[in-house]
Order: sequence, then C-alpha cells, then structure tokens
Amino acid sequence: MKKTIITVATTGAWPKKKNNPNVPMTPAEIAADVYDCWKAGAAVAHLHMRDEEGNGTMSTEKFSETVKLMKEKYPDCDIVLNLTTSGDLNATDETRQAHIKALHPEMASFDCGSMNWMHSGLFINHPKFLEQLAASMQVCGVKPEIECFDPGMIANAAYYLKKGVIKAPLHFQFCMGCANGIPGSLKNLLFMKETMEMLCPESTWSCFGVGHSAMEILYAGIALGGHVRVGMEDNVMYSSDKLADSNVQFVERAARIIREFGNEVATPADAREILGLKK
Repeated sequence: MKKTIITVATTGAWPKKKNNPNVPMTPAEIAADVYDCWKAGAAVAHLHMRDEEGNGTMSTEKFSETVKLMKEKYPDCDIVLNLTTSGDLNATDETRQAHIKALHPEMASFDCGSMNWMHSGLFINHPKFLEQLAASMQVCGVKPEIECFDPGMIANAAYYLKKGVIKAPLHFQFCMGCANGIPGSLKNLLFMKETMEMLCPESTWSCFGVGHSAMEILYAGIALGGHVRVGMEDNVMYSSDKLADSNVQFVERAARIIREFGNEVATPADAREILGLKK
C-alpha cells in the first residue's frame, strides 16, 4: 500500500491573529500545535517563526526555543522538523541560514529561484546565496526541500544537481496558486510533475494549493502519487465560508482523503525512509 506523507505548515510568515485567531504565533503555541498535528497524522512540520509584533522573523532564538520545547515538552513526538530559510524579505543571506547551522534540522526549505512576491515585493534567492545555502545544508546534514513556485525553478534545481551543489535524490515541494507563481490547477500540477520527472528523475515530490486551489491540489496530489502539505501558512479558511479552527482540522481532512483513496498515512519513520533521512 502506498504511503503518503502529510506535511503541516503551521504558521507561515503572513497570516496574523486578525486573519484567524487560531494561527499559532509564539514558540509555545507552535510547539503545541505541531504535537497535536503529529497525533492527527502529520509526519513533517514546516516551521516559520514570528517576532513580538507577529511579523515573520529568521530569529535563531525563536527557532531554538521552539525546537527545545518540542524536545522537552513532547519527547514522544518524532515528527520530522523542516525549518524555513525564508519568511522575512529583509533578512540577510547569513540570517537565513544561521538557525540551520545552529540546530541541524533534518530538513530545510531551499527556494530555487527569485520571484515577485504577493504583488508587493521581491523574494530574492540569487545564485550565490543558493550555493552558500546548499553548502551549509551539506555540512550540517540537512536535506533540502526544494520549493518551486514555477517550472523554471525545477530547471534551476536540475542545474544545481548537475553542478553538484545539491545531491540526488531530490525532494520537491510544488507551491501552487501563490500570487506571481504558477496558478493552482490539476493541469499545472501535472505539468510540474512531468517537468520534474524529465529533468530530475528519481525525485520525490509534495504539493499544496493556496486559497481556492487548496482542495483541487490536495486531491490531485494524492491521485498523481505525490505527497501533500496543508496548514494555515497556506490557508486560514477551512472552506470558503469557514475559518479553520486549527491546523489539526487540515491534517485530519488530508488523512481521511488519503485513506479513502486507498493509501496509508505515512508515519515520521515512513517519511524518513521515503525521503532518505537519518533521524
């Protein structure tokens, strides 16, 4: 039976309590939320941090506090931690990877290209930074999650793979429906998958849809044999007319769909085997 990994993206850098009062913001809230999502079936947790005003931050202290709380307060939780390297458009190249060097997480995001962001700014991932980040990840034993917002970023990953900057097997996260990125649809997801298979064969992949594309991409990702990501980083609405009560709601729905499709919800141990991780 195929095992499907659920990644929960609990917080992100954008939504605040005014958008949904249930978004976890502090290290304690995030740690507790991750634990509940793990119990509901999440195998991987993609983590962002917030400062005291609720804005995205790359603070090593915030990441360290959250990871410490996970270890001390929830020692039975074996979820894979995937720490972001983005979330603050004003962060420096060094602050975007300082927490990776300090904490050596199992996974971290690797945004494989630059783009306009939310019609309001620039999300810069210049080649020099990506090579530095990839080198830091290799030294620290961190597997990159290659986030792709358009098919050109898959081609960038193929270039870095050929150059030896990143190592096979790769793991992709297809980010669908983000403003200024590829729109979220079944047709576009199939195109992203086929592009990856052509340029980076033997890779694994996951996907998520932002906003109104969330359910189409969730169903399509499972049907096409991929893994899935859910959570309030990508959607604060559970449905078009209902705010999400918690990230657990998203995880539980994904788990139901996976089981009803005939797949098995992957455990963290399964995820480590599928992704080639060492705990």
